Amino acid sequence: MNFKLKSMKTKHFLMYALLLIGTSYVQAQTVVKIKKNQFYINGKPTYEGRYWKGNKIEGLLINSRMVQGIFDDLNLDNIGEFAYPDTKKWDAERNNNEFIAAMPLWRENGMNSFTINMQGGSPYGYGNKKCLNPGFNPDGSLMQPYMNRLDKILKKADELQMVVILGIFYFGQDQNIKDEAGIINATDNLINWLFKKGYKNVIIEIANECDLGKEYDHDIIAPERIVELINRVKKNKQKGYRYLVSTSFSGKVVPTDNVVKASDFILIHGNGADKPAVIQGLIDKTKQLPSYRPMPIVINEDDHFNFDKETNNFIVAIQNYVSWGYFDFRKKGETDFNEGYQSMPTDWGINSDRKKGFFKLAKEITGGIK
Repeated sequence: MNFKLKSMKTKHFLMYALLLIGTSYVQAQTVVKIKKNQFYINGKPTYEGRYWKGNKIEGLLINSRMVQGIFDDLNLDNIGEFAYPDTKKWDAERNNNEFIAAMPLWRENGMNSFTINMQGGSPYGYGNKKCLNPGFNPDGSLMQPYMNRLDKILKKADELQMVVILGIFYFGQDQNIKDEAGIINATDNLINWLFKKGYKNVIIEIANECDLGKEYDHDIIAPERIVELINRVKKNKQKGYRYLVSTSFSGKVVPTDNVVKASDFILIHGNGADKPAVIQGLIDKTKQLPSYRPMPIVINEDDHFNFDKETNNFIVAIQNYVSWGYFDFRKKGETDFNEGYQSMPTDWGINSDRKKGFFKLAKEITGGIK
């Protein structure tokens, strides 16, 4: 082989190698960090310098529960259960694409973060019936179609400088992972996939409402042991970086001291808090925990609104320097496709009275994001 031919082959090999790297790794545009009780994006606090009615907004995550962005139903007995009104059939890729198309509109109206979950949430608002939305294979390996859809969402969020609260397990679907080894594998596989892809705009929620007891099939997800998974994520550091991690508790429930001690931020839920005073009490009790120290508190699920009132759960959270998250689904008796962000199929636009109310207040509080 002459030198010229050898050089050409080497050049082509290097170009091919770079192409492969390029397809599996994203050069992060958005890096989220925590400094004391504030979230930072790319070295600056979120909503930098922003105050609303004397309340500090800088450093918060104004978010929404958008957990169904990668949803699919693999139960063939459910064909037609989540059909779109226009096509009369379900389409996971359409759902994913319409989610991504709506993201710039959410950001423009002041929302800088959202929760998505590998195993979704109840496609009926509450209750799962026979839906099969596992996200992982029984051994904890990643299901590629889910990862392809997640990749597209994280890439768009990275471009928009949005923070993704990425949940791993949901109590309606964790039973599809066969054992505790599978739960550990699923956790490791997802975190390593994030490292491989290079995303740094992601913070981790191990499980949605880990305190629901027998609703979860694996003891390692319960409050007494979920710290094992939290610490597992914290110890997985690659190239000097690790993912910030926590787990959430059900509505009105104060997190356990061991979980707060291990977590980088606190996740609480406002479901059932039908009066703002209940949210106030939940925040106060959380801050009184022995393990509490200067760290962000995030409500990433609250299905109480009253956005046109002088006070509501959203406003009380802001007054206490707590990030707030909107949770909406089609209520009993509602049939309008525009209602809700969790009921499937979902219209991801801002086109119902409740959605408009949330984003109007979010934009007023934050000033919007340009």
